[in-house]
Amino acid sequence: MLPAPNSAAQTNPFAAENAALREENELLRQGQSTTTTDPQQDTYAQSQVRFRTVFENSPLGQKIIDPDLTIRQVNQAVVNMLGYSRPEQLVGRTILEFSHPNHRADWQELQQRLWTHKLPNFALETCLVRADGSSFWCQVTSVLFPDEGAELGYTILEDISARKKLEDNLQRVYDAQETILQLATHDIKAPIAQIELLVDLLQREVASRSGAGPPAPEMVHYLGLIQSACAHATSLLQDVLYVGDLDEHGLDKQPTDLSTYLTARLAKHHLTGEGQGVRLNLDLPPAQVYGRLHAEKFGRVLDNLLSNALKFTPAGGTITLRLTQEKGKIRFAVQDTGIGIPSRLHAHLFDKFNPTRRAGLQGETTTGLGLFIAKQIVELHGGHIWLESREQEGTCFFIELP
Repeated sequence: MLPAPNSAAQTNPFAAENAALREENELLRQGQSTTTTDPQQDTYAQSQVRFRTVFENSPLGQKIIDPDLTIRQVNQAVVNMLGYSRPEQLVGRTILEFSHPNHRADWQELQQRLWTHKLPNFALETCLVRADGSSFWCQVTSVLFPDEGAELGYTILEDISARKKLEDNLQRVYDAQETILQLATHDIKAPIAQIELLVDLLQREVASRSGAGPPAPEMVHYLGLIQSACAHATSLLQDVLYVGDLDEHGLDKQPTDLSTYLTARLAKHHLTGEGQGVRLNLDLPPAQVYGRLHAEKFGRVLDNLLSNALKFTPAGGTITLRLTQEKGKIRFAVQDTGIGIPSRLHAHLFDKFNPTRRAGLQGETTTGLGLFIAKQIVELHGGHIWLESREQEGTCFFIELP
C-alpha cells in the first residue's frame, strides 16, 4: 500500500521513493548488491513502482484520502481538474474545501458509508469548485483499503460536466415536448366532444322523422362511423393524458377486497365479450383476499389487459381473469385463447409507443401506450408484470404485487 508522503517530498509524494527504487532496480539489473537482499522486498518494491506509474499517469483523477477526508496523495489529473498547477497545493487539505456548498453533504455521505458503515466501495455524482471559482460535475468512485493500521479511501474522479449538460438539455427538450403534447391533447378533446354531440343530435333527428319513412342506410352507416372514430380518438387522447398523469402523481393505495373489486371490473367487459362471441370467466380463491391498490389506476391496468385480450380472441374463445395468493404475494392473471403473440415481439411489448403494435382482429388500432401504462402502474404499486404467449395458443399476462 502507498505510505503517506513525508514533509521533504510534499511537492511530489512519490518522487524520492521512485528515484530510490529506480536506482535500486538498475543495480539489480547490473547484478550489483544493494541494501535490500530479501526477494520479497524486491518484488514489493517493483510492485510499488508499477502502481505509482499507473497512479501518476492515469488520465482519470486519482487521490487517496484519510477518514477525515484530508487529501493524502493526488495525481496530476486531479490537480488539472481543479485548476491548480502542483500536487502540493492540494495535499493536506480536505476535499470539502473544493466541494460546492450545495453538495458538501455528498462527501459526508461518502465518509459515513465507507468509514462508519464499512462499505468496500461507494460511488456518487457531485459538484466541485475549481481554483477560479467555476464549478463542474464529477463522478466519484471510492474504495476503502487498509494501510499500516489505518483505512484509507482510494478515490477516482471523472469530470462528467459534458454528460450532465447533455442530460439537462435532453430533459428540457423532453419536458417541452411533454408540455406541448399535453396542451394539444387537452385542446383536441373539446372539438371531438362537440363532434360526438352533433352526431348524437343528428341520430336523434333521423330517428324522430318516422313519418318521412326510414332513414337512408348510408346516413345511418356514416353517422355510426363518425361516432366510432370519435370514440377511438377520445380513447387515444386519454392514453396520452394518462402517461403525463403517471409522471406527476403518486398513488394513494387503499386496502381493497379483491374478489369484489375484480367482479365489478370484469362486469364492464361482459357486454363487449357477448357481442364478439367471447366468454369471460372469473376464477377467484375461496377465501377473501385483500390488497392495497389505487382502485382507479390499477383498474386501468386490468381494463387494458382485458381489452387487448378481446381484440385478439376470435369468436368462441375464452378469457379468464384469475386471482391467487401464495407466500404473501398476490398474483393476477388475464389468460385468453386468442391468436397469441409472436416471440419476436415480446421484448418491446411494454415500450412507450410500442413499435411492434398490431391491429386487432376487427381492425382496432392503438397508440401502443396501453401496455406501457400498465407496466408503469404495476411498478408504482411495487409489483411486476410479464407474459407468456405462443402463436395460435393464446396469451397470459401475469401481475404480482407484494
